[in-house]
Amino acid sequence: MHRFRIIHRTYYGFTGQVILGTHQLLLRPREGHDLRIESSKLDISPTAVVRWHRDIEDNSVATASFSQPASRLAIESEMIIQQFNEAPLDFVVHEAATNYPFEYPAADRGILVPYLSKGPTEIAVRDWIATLWNPAERIETYELLGRINSRIHQTLQYRTREEPGVQSAAQTLAFGSGSCRDFSALFIAAARQLGLAARFVSGYLNAPPSPRDFGSTHAWLEVYLPGAGWKGFDPTTGGLAGIDNIPVAVARDPESVPPIAGSFHGCPGASMDVGVWVEPLGAGSRAFG
Repeated sequence: MHRFRIIHRTYYGFTGQVILGTHQLLLRPREGHDLRIESSKLDISPTAVVRWHRDIEDNSVATASFSQPASRLAIESEMIIQQFNEAPLDFVVHEAATNYPFEYPAADRGILVPYLSKGPTEIAVRDWIATLWNPAERIETYELLGRINSRIHQTLQYRTREEPGVQSAAQTLAFGSGSCRDFSALFIAAARQLGLAARFVSGYLNAPPSPRDFGSTHAWLEVYLPGAGWKGFDPTTGGLAGIDNIPVAVARDPESVPPIAGSFHGCPGASMDVGVWVEPLGAGSRAFG
């Protein structure tokens, strides 16, 4: 078991007094057998009424409602988590899905339909897949997914993109570069083109601070493998999602799970400053000082 402190601070500055609309916050990691939250706190200024609920994907969502005008909004989340996903390769795929291609059982397929939807056909994605796999080839499913993961990591250039939104898979291939969310969207498009269920994951990454990954959230994806369940792949790092990947939200589409979403009315113009820190902790560390 590994323990981490996660600090996520977001500050908005406005040009004058504004009325804040309801804000949706996706900041709390997804708890389960492989991740537990030891302690957490959420500070919001100005004062907000916070209500929690589970969305359709079972993500934990905080809804913040405001009753007073403000010229500044500060949202500070700090928590200690226990991460147990130390052996991401320790899984067994059902015999019928060990090799690709395979068909999902009918009962599973009915639930997986949203994660199998290909959307608009992108010829560029099909052509790119053809460089990775020939339909005449019988291959282990995990090996094929590993090829996709490695090809994105090794041949595309990572770049930080501050602008909102996600590039299409075709755009990422054409540009030869993208952010972690763009790489994940490309992998998802490829997996679905192959008939494999895939979903987007937003969260945090424990990594040494650098201009490449300091001060932001992280994104990867999961593919559903019968017998093993949803398995995470991180094309930005080139490996499986493991002890350093801390999931917060999953979704069919990358655009639907921003960490913070809300509105304001009043003076036009706003600035935003975001900082994210993930700190490994020893077993005896205090939760909050």
